[in-house]
Amino acid sequence: MKITCIGGVGTVTGSKTLVESNGIRILIDCGQFQGLKSLRELNWEPLPILPSTIDFVLLTHGHLDHCGWLPRLVNQGFEGKIYCTSPTKDVAKLILLDSAKIQEEDARIANEGKFSKHEIAEPLYTVAQAEKVFPHFRVINPNESVVLDAEIEAVFTNAGHILGACTIELRLENRIVVFSGDIGRDNDVLMFPPTKPKKADYIFLESTYGNRLHPAIDPKVELEMYINNTVRSGGTVIIPSFAVERSQSIMYLLWRLKEENKIPNIPYIIDTPMGISMLELFTNNRKWHRLHQDEFTAMCKMFTLNSDYQETIDTIYNKQPKIVIAASGMVTGGRVLSYLERYIGLPETTIIIIGYQGEGTRGRKLLEGATDIKIHGRYYQVKAKVVEIESLSAHGDQKDLINWLSDLEEAPKKVFLVHGENEPADELRIKIQEKYGFECIVPLMGQEFEL
Repeated sequence: MKITCIGGVGTVTGSKTLVESNGIRILIDCGQFQGLKSLRELNWEPLPILPSTIDFVLLTHGHLDHCGWLPRLVNQGFEGKIYCTSPTKDVAKLILLDSAKIQEEDARIANEGKFSKHEIAEPLYTVAQAEKVFPHFRVINPNESVVLDAEIEAVFTNAGHILGACTIELRLENRIVVFSGDIGRDNDVLMFPPTKPKKADYIFLESTYGNRLHPAIDPKVELEMYINNTVRSGGTVIIPSFAVERSQSIMYLLWRLKEENKIPNIPYIIDTPMGISMLELFTNNRKWHRLHQDEFTAMCKMFTLNSDYQETIDTIYNKQPKIVIAASGMVTGGRVLSYLERYIGLPETTIIIIGYQGEGTRGRKLLEGATDIKIHGRYYQVKAKVVEIESLSAHGDQKDLINWLSDLEEAPKKVFLVHGENEPADELRIKIQEKYGFECIVPLMGQEFEL
């Protein structure tokens, strides 16, 4: 068996791991690179093998950094099946269509503004190309074995994190290889705790927060403080948010605060069409989350849902203090950019960062204290207050990741630490070796392993 780390190593994006066994090729995730320009440029590079020679894609979940390269894969000749859970299929469809629309729009703006280095800016893929992915999806149920080949089976188990997210257990050549996907938190606001593996010969474990512990402070307390301070100064709160799961978590916490009369009666706005579509998925997939339907209904009534872009414009030019939740979570695109163009230069504005910010993204630059930010080819001074609520991340922290390994009946032969920048991955490596004595490896991009 040969495993090649094509993406998602040394970085938190672009997840792609190729498994080759007895003439069968399986790609675990097919994600898009985000953040640094050097990483984004990898999205335009071909895979080291022909997509037409890949038999199956197994998706851990529907986030862009795990499924966002599928349109390129299909466009370049992939004809196989894409296995995932039902919620992941629905989430991936939303993510891919939204990504394609944003890329088409960004290309249009770049061409009209003539700020692209290319003579004609082109999207990474179009909406039409994204739609060609959908016939390849095959839905599987968690905890049920899927036979991929005569001697290859896969089992998907709950990973928490977002709706439909799973860890993948691959059984082949009399061995068990476990791919964690993104591991959720043991005490997430909406998601159930991840299922721990019992047996594994080899483990590919994410390490996004391998060097960090989430603060013990209640995120509701932080939200209450930031909102009330901003409203008292006459400002607007902008929360760049991942449309999938994080937006709904924030909605839930804000609803709870409002029910407790701890935050003011001002407009609360969801301005992410994909986030609005996700609300229906929460209704249709109740077994995947903790939220009761009556709570969900009451929560939704509190918010104004902006679907049409004219509603966005009207909200932007409304000077009344307000709370706006808008995609994207890493401030890489989407409607949040339109709000920042208007509000980032106002000192009474507060921008609340609530999720992981990839290296090189606008969100990371804001957290690192950037004094100006480039949006649509123009620089804007950052005068708004930028704060972070770390305890709202959908990723497990170092403690959660180490605990996820605690039910293994025997020591795995090796643990490969992926989906993390080098420093967090290496610190997690040290912690795992200290606690369990497992041999840990931090792979390099493109590195191959014979197992």
